[in-house]
Amino acid sequence: MSLEELIQNCKKNDRKAQELLYRAYATTLYGICLKYSNSKSEAEDSLHDSFMTIYDKIGQYKGKGSFEGWIKRITINTVLQKYRREEYLKVVTDNVEEEVTIDDAYSDICLQTLLRYIQELPNKYRTTFNLYVLDGYTHKEISELLGTSIGTSKSNLARARTLLKEKIEAKASQSIIGILMLITTHVF
Repeated sequence: MSLEELIQNCKKNDRKAQELLYRAYATTLYGICLKYSNSKSEAEDSLHDSFMTIYDKIGQYKGKGSFEGWIKRITINTVLQKYRREEYLKVVTDNVEEEVTIDDAYSDICLQTLLRYIQELPNKYRTTFNLYVLDGYTHKEISELLGTSIGTSKSNLARARTLLKEKIEAKASQSIIGILMLITTHVF
């Protein structure tokens, strides 16, 4: 079945077509949900909510533009609506605009570790970081999506970067201390 046929059948509330659509896109959309969630169970809930919205709004898809892009945007908006309702995104009052960079010495950190660090960020920082760095939104777009100011978006991004840098540096320090302890106990 072609994508166009699948979409048309989903518009008719065909359960089999909905299941096929889910199987085709669940992994991709779960990855998006996981980026914005604190846990796997929260990401699974967001994925479920996203598909319910996709099934509900699929009649609005007119075939213009990428279907995958359309469902990704619905997924991001669904997750962000959840956070707005639950007041995860409180306004930050400090106006930090400094750029924090991660030294090349730390660039070899394991991707899984980095993703875990991102997930451990407070919701407002993680959401802004993901939207800006991973999804390519501008600060203006982020402020509109989250109902905050552009300054708050910049501040949240700077704080997220600072927290990530601190976590990475702490892990690097622990690794160096562990290596030094190993060397000193075996050499002497």
